[in-house]
Amino acid sequence: MEKIKVLVVDDSAFMRKFISEMISEDERMEVAGTARNGRDALDKLEKVSPDVITLDVEMPIMDGLSALEHIMAKHPVPCIMLSSTTKEGADNTLTAIAKGAFDFVPKPSGSISLDISKVKGLLLEKIAAASQANIRILCKQEFQPEAAGKSHLSAAEFTANPAVNPSSGARKIVCIGTSTGGPGALQRVLAKLPGDFETPILIVQHMPKGFTGSLAARLDSLCRITVKEAENGEIIRKGIAYIAPGGFHMKVKKAGRKLAVILDEGETRTGHRPSVDVLFESLSEQTDHHKVAVVMTGMGSDGAKGLIAMKKSGSVRAIAESSESAVVFGMPKAAIATKCVDRVEHVNDIALALIQAVKDV
Repeated sequence: MEKIKVLVVDDSAFMRKFISEMISEDERMEVAGTARNGRDALDKLEKVSPDVITLDVEMPIMDGLSALEHIMAKHPVPCIMLSSTTKEGADNTLTAIAKGAFDFVPKPSGSISLDISKVKGLLLEKIAAASQANIRILCKQEFQPEAAGKSHLSAAEFTANPAVNPSSGARKIVCIGTSTGGPGALQRVLAKLPGDFETPILIVQHMPKGFTGSLAARLDSLCRITVKEAENGEIIRKGIAYIAPGGFHMKVKKAGRKLAVILDEGETRTGHRPSVDVLFESLSEQTDHHKVAVVMTGMGSDGAKGLIAMKKSGSVRAIAESSESAVVFGMPKAAIATKCVDRVEHVNDIALALIQAVKDV
């Protein structure tokens, strides 16, 4: 089996050496070359022909974002961004993902992270997954809705049956789980929901602390509904999408006839906190609510056990993203394997399927 060839790009000689050593210790991979900035990376790209690139965001001469744009336009290769956890770093990382980056790994302590070994396992896992990514999908990551922002498009105008409001009837809730490729997938789905879509949405996107706030702000600016980072104890309200903060599990509990968000720093589930399984299992206990569950792109199987729990507990419709559009088909594939999924849809069709499922549930 051929090894995964990796090009390591970082302006710090220490970081290039340390990252290269970590990669070389994995028998599945080899370091095909290193580069000290974006321009150097572009010069070496054709000579090295890497399968995956690790790309620092902040570099002199040509930064990671500029290099990424050139790479995805001229010589597409899955890129994993290495980013600081500052707000600026988080914003730049999300911009990189929108421009086609496969995923990112946070540097634990800034641009020169002496403790970079803390994320060794995560980096190697993402390199392995990136080598199998659908590069065609990554090249089409950037997306702008036809009418970005808070428009007055109604649910009636948005559905095939204008006589039925998707928020009418019994208490309902939507829950979405996603990981690698998720920011782009969430944008494609949430930006297509009408401004008067009143069913609340709970979202778990695998991300570390410091990044989910920027993700929520970015999505809120592009969507007709409100998108925010969830806060512990807040009452879940109609028409709002709540994103679990990085580093916290998100659950729900009764607050009279309403539901409230509960955040905790309990043990990770399958290596994740927040975990899709934790959210789905918590919702399975709310038997007086009808649920619509969506599982989209991501590595692993998070969400599959929680989906089974929801199906056992009562009224739920489940949608999984198809292999044709998923950057990584791991999580949707695991969900489909449970035989609890009602519909498999291309990401561009999930919003309409979600609206229909809310009507039907």
